[in-house]
Parts: sequence; structure tokens; C-alpha cells
Amino acid sequence: MLNLVPRLALFTVAASVAFALEPNPAPTRPTADYVPDVAALATPASSELRELVERFVTDRTELERFYSVKGSALQTRRLREFYQSWQERLAKIDFEKLGVDGRIDATLLRTRLTHELRLLDREAQRAAEMAPLLPFAEDIARLQEARRTLEPVDAPASAKILDRIRQSVEQTRAAVEAGLKPTEEKLSDSKAGKKDSPASAVKPAQLVTTKIVGFRAANRLADLQKTLADWFKFYDAYDPVFSWWAREPQKQVTQALEDYQKLLREKVAGIDPKAKDQPIIGDPIGRDGLVADLENEMIAYTPEELIAVAEREFAWVDTELKRAAHDMGLGDDWKAALEKVKEDHVAPGEQPALIRDLALEATRYVRDNNLVTVPPLASDLWRMLMMSPEQQKVAPFFLGGNDILVSFPTDAMTEEEKLQSLRANNRHFARATVFHELLPGHHLQFYWMARSNQHRELFSTPFWIEGWSLWWEFYLWDRKFIATPEDRIGALFWRAHRCARIIFSLKFHLGEWTPQQCIDFLVERVGHERASATGEVRRSFNGSYPPLYQAGYMLGALQLRDLHRTLVDTGKMNDRQFHDTILRGGTMPIEMVRALLLKEKLLRDFQPTWKFAN
Repeated sequence: MLNLVPRLALFTVAASVAFALEPNPAPTRPTADYVPDVAALATPASSELRELVERFVTDRTELERFYSVKGSALQTRRLREFYQSWQERLAKIDFEKLGVDGRIDATLLRTRLTHELRLLDREAQRAAEMAPLLPFAEDIARLQEARRTLEPVDAPASAKILDRIRQSVEQTRAAVEAGLKPTEEKLSDSKAGKKDSPASAVKPAQLVTTKIVGFRAANRLADLQKTLADWFKFYDAYDPVFSWWAREPQKQVTQALEDYQKLLREKVAGIDPKAKDQPIIGDPIGRDGLVADLENEMIAYTPEELIAVAEREFAWVDTELKRAAHDMGLGDDWKAALEKVKEDHVAPGEQPALIRDLALEATRYVRDNNLVTVPPLASDLWRMLMMSPEQQKVAPFFLGGNDILVSFPTDAMTEEEKLQSLRANNRHFARATVFHELLPGHHLQFYWMARSNQHRELFSTPFWIEGWSLWWEFYLWDRKFIATPEDRIGALFWRAHRCARIIFSLKFHLGEWTPQQCIDFLVERVGHERASATGEVRRSFNGSYPPLYQAGYMLGALQLRDLHRTLVDTGKMNDRQFHDTILRGGTMPIEMVRALLLKEKLLRDFQPTWKFAN
């Protein structure tokens, strides 16, 4: 391995960081500045249906806490009945007496109930795909659910059930192993008179599966293991008869489940526990799933139309990249310009100072230009945290919210990992994203989400969450806040990244692209480092984010851009009124933000038709 220090010197153009012209005022600001005008809050403005939405959330939480076995037949049935009953009751509301906010909440709740029922259907379909791999799942669920309803435990019967589960697990595992054998080995076994699986009615042919279904089944199996352990722990030692009968069968079935889960993860899903970087598997929801999710987000476009929108935005980015490259003296070679920008990063240890300066600059800018209200508590009391190497595998760039999480090399990384992290978190990429994560972006959002229309957290959507922060990237670009050619390249990298997110995430869920194709697309089309492209795709498909999350950035920003043109560019509102109304309205599909801004009294059967990307 080459010595790291001289190689770093090749990539570090300006090692020192200029300190902020104005420090964070938190230590010296009078604490009284953090206390709001109490009189103005004495009569809070809120929707007539706020308590109704809060009641739905609380009651559903109680239901799911009681029926806690994920995906069991009983949990599914009870939730379905719950949602259907809410639909019936909601339909009886006197809609015509509701104001603007009340109609928004009624429409949001109606849409959400419809989507929850569709999600139950989706999960039922997935459960059916997994069923041959988990024939014992309902036996485990029924044990826990009988405990929940306080049915007396029958110790000898419990021991028999545990033994039956163990046999089922072992037989299914044997069938899966047989199904994984190469064709030649199966033929050899057949000639030798070997059976597919001992005493099992399940044949290997029935268990031919994909990595996706195998990985999904392994995750479900992990949940079932926790469920069974929780059930056993409730009785063990408190009921000596139960312990006498069930302790040994429990130990045996636990081992069988662990062995089977290991087989599913390693042999079916292809996950090597010793490998440093695990494969990206994901779980595409298909076109029907995307259409259903878009309806829940109140987006009146098909997946294919949204890909076309992203490609059109990409064309704009390409033109601007070439213009910025020309201004850097590099002709039309935007990739050369991007490479030069990546080399301009601070030295190890100096990233926090850079981020502080950029954050305070953006805060001053929006405050001084009266673009949005920034309360003192929001501007002063954010924190900075550093991400571990493990976290950076799925989040190679900044993350934000209440705080900003910084991605930058650590001494535990390899030389190559350090170099890629430095290049991926250069000065010019940072300038275009620090305000996205802090002020006026996510940090200001989180401030208001905790203080205004909190009930709308139920309707939280990436189109509002991420669209808001990306809108500020759009708007500050238009206001020339991003001025130098190098900073423009940094901002355009992120704009291209958000176009790419729409394309690769939708194509993955449509079943058209593999995770590897998504990674290659980010490297070749956007200019990502391969490590950061891999982290981005891993983050997108590891199950932490809903399928439309990555598309929500650009599409939400386009929605807000259209609203800004309609209301601010025409003089009907000023910037501060526009942005404050959005923040205080709470998180919800931006179609409903539109209704709030326009003071539109929605009809009971409202359906979205807004073509915001024209």
C-alpha cells in the first residue's frame, strides 16, 4: 500500500479553512429570545379533524401493540377490519361543514386508509410467495397470540407444538438444500435412491426461489424467532410445569430456526457473513405497486412519465454542466471539471469548520433576504455529529434533520476508502448541501414539524420532507447564491444525482434494472465515486426507505417550484409568506400543500390531476 500522506497532497487544493465571520450566537443570545409570543399561541389555528387523526394514530398503535406478530393471519385480519371500519365512519362526516384544513385532513385520511388496505394486500401476496419456505409461521404466531388473549397454557401440548415446528423447520431446510444442489448432483442422488427430504411432503421443486424471496423469508424468520423467544420467556421459570415440558423442545427448535435462517441468508440470498461488503438485494414492488404508491402520494403521473420528467431535467443539467466547465476553462468537458472540483477538499480534521461556516452563511442569507422565518431556537441549537465508517457505507454524504451528520474519512478506513470519501465530500459538493440539511432545509423543517400541525406526521412523505430541502437548492441557484463555476459544478452534481434517483429507483422497482446497473448508472452518468454510488444504492434498497423515497426529492421540488411560480412570481404572496405557510402546514403530500396555499375547499371525492412538471 502506498503512503497515504503524499497521495492526499495530490487531492487537497486548499487545506486551511477560513473561520466564520460571525460565530454561532447560542452562548451569548439572551435565553428570553427562545420564548415565543405566548399570546399569539393562546388560540392555536388547527384543523377541525386534528383530534380525529390523532385518535386514529393512537388506536392503531394500540392495535398493533396487541396483535404484534408481523404478517400473521390474525394481525392482517384485525388491521383490515380496523381500516374498513374507519373508512365507513369517515364517510359519515358532514364534509360540507369542514373548512380548508378540515377537508385537507379528511382527504388525507381517506387516501391513507385506502393505501393501508392496499399495503395489506401487497404483504399478503409476498407472504404467499414465502409460504412454502415458512410452513410453520402460523404455528409460531398462534402460540404468541394465544398468550396475548390470556388463554391458559397447556404445557404438554406446547411441547408437542414446539416439536412439530422443529420437524417442519428441519424438513423444509432439507428440501431447500436439495433444491440448491446442481442438476448433476440431483440426478446422481436420484439414481442412488436418495429422497429429496426426510418425511417431508414439500418437494425441492416447490421451493425454487429467488434471492429476493429467500432474503425476505430470512428476515421474516428473524421476526418469528423473536416472537417465539418472547412467548417462551413469558412462561419459563414462572410455570415450573411448563419449563419441565417445554424447555428442551424450545432449545431444539431455536437451534433449528437459527440453522435454517443461516441457510436462507448464505445459500439462497447469497450473503457471506465474512465479507466486508454485503450484496445489495432489495425487493422490487412492481409497476402496480408503484402506481398504488403514487396514488397515495397524490401524484397524477405514471412511473414512465416520471422517468421522462427526470430525463428532461437531466438535459437541463447537462447544458449547465457544460456551461460551468467552459467557465472553468475546460471546454464542454464537464467530467474533467467534476474531477477538478472533487480534488478541492479540506484536510482531514477540518471538515467540521467548513460545515459550520457554510451553515452560518446560509442562515444569514435567508434571514437577511427575508425568505423564511428562522426562529432563534432553530438557528442556534443544531448539533454536528460525525458518521462512523460503517454508517458511511449506506450514507456516503451528509445526513440531516434535527442535527447534521457529517461523512468524512476516519483512520479506520483503507487508503482507497479515505480518498473516495474526501473526493465525495469536497468543498463544492458541501456548499450545495449543508443548507439542504440544516437551514433553511431539514433542520428548520423539523423545528416546525414538532410545533405545528403535529398530527400530520401520519401523512409524512418524502415529497414534502426531501422536496422542501431540494427546492432550496433550486431557489438559491436561481438567486445566484451558487456563484463560482466550481460551486455550480458542485450544485449541478447534486441536481444530476436527484434526476438519477428517479430513474434508477423506478427502473429497479419496475424490474428493469438490477442494483449493479443502478450503481453503474450513478458512476457513469452522474460522476459518483464507485464507493459512494454503492452506498447510495444500498441505502435506497436495504428496506430503510419506502420505494418512492428517492424519487421524492426531485419531484417534490418540482411541485414546490410550480407553486412558487403560481403564487410568488405573480405577486400573490411574498417569499416569507409562501415558505412559512408550507412549514407550518405540516408534512403531507404537496397536492394538499397546494390546496392550503390556494385556500381551496376540496370536494369530498377529490382526485389529483395536477401536472406540475409541464
